[in-house]
Amino acid sequence: MKTLRLILGDQLNSEHSWYEEVDENIIYLMAEMRQETDYVKHHIQKVVAFFFAMRTFADELTEKGYQVIYFKISDNENPQELEELILQTIAKYKIDSFEYQLPDEYRLDEKLKAICSNLGIPSKSYDSEHFYTSRYELKDFFEGKKQLLMESFYRMMRKKHNVLMFGSQPLDGKWNFDQSNRNKYKNEVPIPFPLEFHKDVKELVSEIENHGIETMGSIDASNFNWPTSRSESLQLIAYFCENLLPYFGTYQDSLFTGHKFLFHSRLSFAMNSKIISPKEVIDCVINYYFENQDEIELAQVEGFVRQIIGWREYVRGIYWKEMPNYSKMNALENYNKLPEFYWTGKTKMKCMQHSISQSLTEAYAHHIQRLMVIGNFSLLAQLHPDAVDQWYLGVYIDAIEWVELPNTRGMSQYADGGIVATKPYVSSGSYINKMSDYCGNCHYNVKDKFGEKACPFNSLYWNFLDEKKQHFAKNQRMSMMLALLNKIKPEEIVKIKEKAQNILENINSY
Repeated sequence: MKTLRLILGDQLNSEHSWYEEVDENIIYLMAEMRQETDYVKHHIQKVVAFFFAMRTFADELTEKGYQVIYFKISDNENPQELEELILQTIAKYKIDSFEYQLPDEYRLDEKLKAICSNLGIPSKSYDSEHFYTSRYELKDFFEGKKQLLMESFYRMMRKKHNVLMFGSQPLDGKWNFDQSNRNKYKNEVPIPFPLEFHKDVKELVSEIENHGIETMGSIDASNFNWPTSRSESLQLIAYFCENLLPYFGTYQDSLFTGHKFLFHSRLSFAMNSKIISPKEVIDCVINYYFENQDEIELAQVEGFVRQIIGWREYVRGIYWKEMPNYSKMNALENYNKLPEFYWTGKTKMKCMQHSISQSLTEAYAHHIQRLMVIGNFSLLAQLHPDAVDQWYLGVYIDAIEWVELPNTRGMSQYADGGIVATKPYVSSGSYINKMSDYCGNCHYNVKDKFGEKACPFNSLYWNFLDEKKQHFAKNQRMSMMLALLNKIKPEEIVKIKEKAQNILENINSY
């Protein structure tokens, strides 16, 4: 009996139970497909990272004795589409049964179910054995509750998995050190250089270009620095613990032009492709903390743990609870087009120029750049959430729909009407000025609302509140913002709205 097992590009988990023993009757199938490169325009570094990691994983399986069929993007026999790929392989190798790990994207989950129903041979699905939670654990946890509060989910996760706990209570008596995680970085402590892997990927980049795959962003093909193997990913965890963790929590929300990554780990691609698991990362970080408590405060560790065991698992649960309707939500009815500078970084707004340019050159920006700079502007400019979704999904190396969609359409754009966030995450230029050094040498004046060089965030912020005030009239968390709006003199509101309208009509010149 021959069994065919499918491995998707984000299922590179060498610790999966599939690989406990070599079986000559099992064949593993992997493929680089236009189906996956073309459904949205991806960053060139994202395509390279996935293909390089997939090839590395396939080579490692082969070296261990597993039978692997691998189709490169340039192979003539590659059908470039999942169903044809599976049917072709089943016929060629006279396969008797088909198995796959549950995908984390709704479209692939539906597609594989449809494919299996027409195969004519037995099929079976397995858990990916990666996450702390099952697909619908969050849905079951919040059954009958009106609000899906991440904090209550996070506390349940801490208790269930005994993470930073002392018996039934949180370590040091506090669940959350968020108030200690909001410091502006002022160059007080040195930021270590990021760990680099110096891989030459010129040949792979040529394959991608020669095959006509349309991408965005740039790449240094002679010096590719993202981890694409398990050994590199484990090196990156160790490097993070030893060099970045001591200041991670303190500066995790900070924005700084002098350093692209600050104290962030850059582990998200390795985790989202399942090269390493969240439990491995959490265990490593906590063990390092307990071994070095004289050097690291609990607040640094808890802030990191919250992002993974809390937020990462939470957004995955939201995704599976709310799909497929979630991907179509536009609760605030925003329809404006994406500005041209989202593809070039050419804007006079220093915060947007820096954050977008970094996204295009590094395929990465940290969560505050994504949420409170680019996401904030996108919402204030009332851009269509479909366009914002596609940009975020394409530009970031770690963006897979299950994690990108709730973060972008929910947390960032409030297009889900409050499922994820209890209020929209919008601000004027003052927040960006408080958390960054972006505003100091900007073309615009962060303190001006409607003058010639007024910060666009300011008039867009008050215009957004004025246009959406009926929508938020009963939202308790918006009451202070709306009260401040009501205190602005009518003649000043007119100037603010005129300025905002001018920005929206001429957005590509700002």
